[in-house]
Amino acid sequence: MRVAILSIGDELLTGEVTDTNASHIAGRIYDCGARVYRHLTVPDDEEAIAQALTELAAASDAVIVTGGLGPTPDDYTAQGAARAAGVELELSQTALEHLAEFEKRIARPLHPANRRQALFPKGFRLIPNPLGTACGFGITIGQAELFFLPGVPYEMERMLAETVLPELAKRLRAPWRRITLKLFGIPEAAIAERLEGALPADAPVQLAYCVKYPEIHVILRAAATDAQLMEEAAGEVRKRLAQYLFAEDEDTMDCVLARLLRESGVTLALAESCTGGMIAARITAVAGSSAYFLEGNVTYSNAAKSRMIGVPPELIERHGAVSAEVARAMAQGAREASGSDLALSVTGIAGPDGGTPEKPVGTVYIALADAGSCRIERCNFQGDRDRVRSITCFTALNWLREHLLIRHGAAAPD
Repeated sequence: MRVAILSIGDELLTGEVTDTNASHIAGRIYDCGARVYRHLTVPDDEEAIAQALTELAAASDAVIVTGGLGPTPDDYTAQGAARAAGVELELSQTALEHLAEFEKRIARPLHPANRRQALFPKGFRLIPNPLGTACGFGITIGQAELFFLPGVPYEMERMLAETVLPELAKRLRAPWRRITLKLFGIPEAAIAERLEGALPADAPVQLAYCVKYPEIHVILRAAATDAQLMEEAAGEVRKRLAQYLFAEDEDTMDCVLARLLRESGVTLALAESCTGGMIAARITAVAGSSAYFLEGNVTYSNAAKSRMIGVPPELIERHGAVSAEVARAMAQGAREASGSDLALSVTGIAGPDGGTPEKPVGTVYIALADAGSCRIERCNFQGDRDRVRSITCFTALNWLREHLLIRHGAAAPD
C-alpha cells in the first residue's frame, strides 16, 4: 500500500511549529505493515491544498492529512478537499451537535465561526474527535482513501488510532515488528563498531541508528513472521551494548528509574544548581514518585547553598561554587536535611558566560551521596546552554540508575 502524508499550515513552513504529527503517523503506519512513501507540507491556501490532494490521490492508495480544520478564516482544508474532489461543502448536523456539546461542557457558548468546523465535502465520512471541537472526515478521490485530521497532536493521535488505522488495517499486509534499544554514554561510531557482524548478512532484520540527544537509539525491524529471528538479533545487540543500555521501546529513563527506586525502597533528595530543577521535574513526572522522592532544592545562588543545605560559605569562597568540594557538600547537605537514603547534586557552568580557562563553559560537577560514601566527578560537556543542562540532567539520572542496580540489588529493566 502506498501511503502519503499531507501536512497543512503556514506555521509549519515558517518554522514556528515543528511537525511532530508526520513522524507519529509514519511510525504508526510502519508498525501496521506499510511505509509512507511521500510527505508534503503546504501553506494555508485553498489552491495549494487542492493541488497537493489531487497529486497525492493520483499516486497513492491512502493519504493522511493533518491541519486546517479550525474555525478561523485561514483554515481552508475542507474547502481545498471539496475542490480536489469536485464537490460542494455540506453541513454535518452530527458535527454541529458535537461542537455545541463540547462548548457546553466547558461552559462556553458556541461561536458562529465554529460552524465552519461542521462543513465537509459532500459524500464525507465523519471521523469523531473525543478530545476537541474539530471532527475529521474521510473522502474518496479516484482509487485513494483520504483521511483528514486536526493538527493538534493529542487529538490527531487519538483519532488516528481509533478510526484511521483500523480502516487501513483491513488493506495492509502483515505488520512489522520493531524493537528500540535506548543507549547512553557511547558515541554512534562506537556502537556501529561493536555491532559489526552482529547480524548475519542474510538475516531478514534491518538495523538502524537514531540520535535523540542525549540518547542514541538502535532500532531493529523485521516482519512479524520473523519474530523469532528478530528476538535472536536483539539478544545479540543487547549483549554487545549491555553496559550502555538503559531502556527499550516505549520505556524511558524516568520510568526505569522510578521502578528501581520503588523496588529498592530507597528515598532520594536533590540539590540542583545549573539544572535549575530539571532533575526534580523528571523524577516527579512519573506518577507515584512521592513514595521515594522527598525533596528537591534549587540552590542556584551561593547564599541558597549555605542557607538551604548547609554548604559552608568558606568552602565556596575557597574552592568556588563549581567544584568537587561544593558538589560533595551539596549532596551530603541535601541528604542530611531531608533524611533521605540518597542525594544527588549538580553544580556547573551552563553558559554562555561564566567560564574561565580552568573551568570553561560546560564544566559540571555531579555528586551522589549515600550513608557511607560520596561519588564525585568532573564532567566537561560540550554544546550550548540547553545541551549542557540537558546532558547534565540525564547523566545525573543515569548515575542514580547505575547506583541502584549495583549497590541496592534492584532488578534491571526487562
